Amino acid sequence: MSTLHVFPSPATNRRALAGIEGVVPASRLGVRPQPETIPTGIPQVDALTGGVPRGGLTEIFGPASSGRTSLLLALMAQATAREEVCALVDASDAFDPHSAAAAGVDLQRVLWVRCGEVSRFKCHVSRGRLETRNVKRETPRVEQALRAADLLLQAGGFGLVVMDLGDIPPAIARRVPLTSWFRFRRAVENTATALVVVEQEASAKSCAALVLKTRQSAVSTQQSAKTRIVPTHTRLLCGMQLEIEVLNSRMLQRKPVRLATTSFESRASWVG
Repeated sequence: MSTLHVFPSPATNRRALAGIEGVVPASRLGVRPQPETIPTGIPQVDALTGGVPRGGLTEIFGPASSGRTSLLLALMAQATAREEVCALVDASDAFDPHSAAAAGVDLQRVLWVRCGEVSRFKCHVSRGRLETRNVKRETPRVEQALRAADLLLQAGGFGLVVMDLGDIPPAIARRVPLTSWFRFRRAVENTATALVVVEQEASAKSCAALVLKTRQSAVSTQQSAKTRIVPTHTRLLCGMQLEIEVLNSRMLQRKPVRLATTSFESRASWVG
């Protein structure tokens, strides 16, 4: 004996949903508004991505000398120029304030959190006496950076929070559990803060609202004799041609977002 199943028509479903308070049919939903962003200060990158989203996590990754620091300093310069306070969690103590100031960053509006060694006291009994010894132990810098970033996001009030893991080996950075990235995403969403993580390899995966890959395409140099620098047989670095590739973005409306690439030139501060 077969059973006849009768399903309600779409019109019946719409009328039923219309009678439920707070339920809006999909046909009446508007276009999801674009999130507010912080411009990077690099026209080519801003034209491609629209900037770094507030209330979201952005990953900037690439090898050394790939332009990730140039992009970061340009972003911090834009944020401080808008009189916003930035926080930089420096996992490797590699931040150079002089280079940042030359890039236009207002250091008076930057909170610099430096991760490094901490002291531990070890107690032991020797010949019936209790002795203490100060032992310096290198605690995991990534763990310090995660804790500091978590506290900063919970405190609020920052327009930009940066966690720089660029000099941390990828094998160590990959040990950050996915639950930490989910916690950061939940902590920053629905706020006016933009969270940026700088790495050698992407780690946040689906938790990131924007993922940018940086790489170097060309290097420009000149003979040091032209700049009156000795020894004259050396060559002076003048700048680099850098490429930015968007690997993932929740802001771009067009699909697919892969292979969305732009390039810009980073000039050395000593070049006129």
